[in-house]
Amino acid sequence: MKNEEMISAIQGALGVTVDGKAGPETWEAIYKKIVKPDPATATVLSSVEPVDARSEKVIATLLPPVQKLARALVQKTADNGIRIKIISGLRTYEEQDALYAQGRTTPGNIVTKAKGGYSNHNFGIAFDVGVFEGTNYLTDSPKYKAVGVLGTELGLEWGGNWKTITDQPHFQLRPAWATEMNEKQMLTELRDRVSTGVPV
Repeated sequence: MKNEEMISAIQGALGVTVDGKAGPETWEAIYKKIVKPDPATATVLSSVEPVDARSEKVIATLLPPVQKLARALVQKTADNGIRIKIISGLRTYEEQDALYAQGRTTPGNIVTKAKGGYSNHNFGIAFDVGVFEGTNYLTDSPKYKAVGVLGTELGLEWGGNWKTITDQPHFQLRPAWATEMNEKQMLTELRDRVSTGVPV
């Protein structure tokens, strides 16, 4: 069996994109499948305290399990000498549609490829971070990669590992019921749950 065939078989079994190439999505899925939860992560989550006021305002829009992880990420990055704030959380479908229109039918640059209902931000399971030095917000910094590593150690999915577009400030918590689903399947189920009143 060729390497590409083996990789394709693994990708199929893990429910990720099957292309025969071991990219970030594949490695992240393999990691989650075979690496056991880190006891240190449980310790971090059990001692989570409120963070800065700006972050807390955004964190309040997230689902409770995601709130805890967002705070833990702020604290964990601070322990590693990096200052971040949570700068974006829950968006309504209408807010998402307005963002999608930007650079298309309204002024500004294109900032998202997702319409309302097609972003994890619409379900309270995703948030974006900003790296700060003093009062300066850094839109581009190698520190985002370090934050990405720390976030994945906490069990979050990191947009910097995405295959089609990378979104280094983005983190999300995949619901337990979506472990074997790809992103498209999960978003479909999330929309269905919201429309029928089933908890996310």
